[in-house]
Amino acid sequence: MGTRTIRSIEVTKAITNAEQLLNSKKKEERLTVFARATIIALLEAVTILSNRLNLDSSNSSLPSSKDPLHRNPAKKKETETESKGERRKPGAQPGHPGTTLKKVTNPDVVETIHIDRRTIPKGSYETIKFETRQVFDINISMVVTEYQAEVVVDLQGNEYVATFPPGVTRPTQYGNHTKASSVYLSQYQLVPLERVKDYFEDQAGSEISKGSIAHFNVEASQKLDAFVEWAKNGLQKCAVAHSDETSINVGGKTIWLHSVSNSRLTLYHPDEKRGKEAMDRMGVLPLFTGTLCHDHWKPYFKYPCTHSLCNAHHLRELQWSVEFEDQSWAKDMKALLIEINDEKISLGSVSESNQVLFDNRYMHILTTGKLECPVTEKIKGEAGKARGRTQRSKSRNLLERLLKYKDETLRFMRDPDVPFTNNQGERDIRMTKVQQKISGCFRSIDGANTFCRIRSYISTCKKNGFSPTEALKLLFDGTLPAFVV
Repeated sequence: MGTRTIRSIEVTKAITNAEQLLNSKKKEERLTVFARATIIALLEAVTILSNRLNLDSSNSSLPSSKDPLHRNPAKKKETETESKGERRKPGAQPGHPGTTLKKVTNPDVVETIHIDRRTIPKGSYETIKFETRQVFDINISMVVTEYQAEVVVDLQGNEYVATFPPGVTRPTQYGNHTKASSVYLSQYQLVPLERVKDYFEDQAGSEISKGSIAHFNVEASQKLDAFVEWAKNGLQKCAVAHSDETSINVGGKTIWLHSVSNSRLTLYHPDEKRGKEAMDRMGVLPLFTGTLCHDHWKPYFKYPCTHSLCNAHHLRELQWSVEFEDQSWAKDMKALLIEINDEKISLGSVSESNQVLFDNRYMHILTTGKLECPVTEKIKGEAGKARGRTQRSKSRNLLERLLKYKDETLRFMRDPDVPFTNNQGERDIRMTKVQQKISGCFRSIDGANTFCRIRSYISTCKKNGFSPTEALKLLFDGTLPAFVV
């Protein structure tokens, strides 16, 4: 177990001394069963709390943004640099390739500037060329289009009116560009409705109510029925999919947002349940037959597809075992997994002969680990009878899991299409957490469902080369991108 110090107290050493006293055979140092159980419980609590104080992004699922300064080398270096008066200048740093504006062939507006002949010597001049400079600017404004439908009457007094364009059904209404921009801001950029309202008022001089903005989101969601069914069908038939879930707040109540995705498709589903019942309602995994990458959450194993476990999680857990329980087998296993992945990245795949070698090393490390990390015996009472259940340390639980799920852990080694981690699934679900930080919660499950459908569509379009603005404009025009077939 690594050394941990809290306010000059060496926690590891203190716990070790306490355990030695508990196991003492000296008569005067023996304790009653109750006292022993109480002290053991306190030691467990101290161990758990001290472990939590040392958690960061390298040995747990905490994001790097929550790393304390002394555990984040990048933050520490930046702070040290600033303290020496060497604060980095704003903008791109040395070595950055950089970008610059390039002139366009057909500018939207051309203004010709003629020489004021009074500022040059008198004489006869001929224009030979123009020097050009281009200014790139944005002009946000509300454009009102009035459709005037001709009305004719025949000799009998019957009136006939020209047909308005599709979608133009009211005396006044907002156009598809406005709707697409509103949904883009609220559902993609995650701007709260009140601030979207302020944006239109300040930038375009148009007072669009929050009710209208919310209605635009609902309208977009209602137009996505065909897309959702297409995405479900595509994910059911794909070779490799990623799955993850996270909690979201709906009206002050915690529910769950489920995600299934791959490099081309994303689908989200909100549900009051977290387990298989919710995933069945989502409608993808019950019919999925490929390889599912996930983080070892047990309900996923209820589906009879092939499974692959996220090794990013394994690396963090192994690092924890190295730091807090001083497990050399965990250090060796972490190095082995990284070595296998490096070979796959460099060569594209791992040869069958090397797979056998890696397999043998994997088992050897775990076999050695059993000796280094044994199962703790049951506590014995005064009568010599075992009390309680067999205890297993966090490292021992990890070891047994890696042994039981060896095939799922090394799936990436055998299948070139299976990745080392579940990062695809974690990236796809990350922005939902950002939404919760900005907006706090959804008011209703319908609002959560609207968000999930629109984000599924936008994420999928981005993966296929369509910008969110372009994708939303097509949606309100009544069509879907060409890749949705």
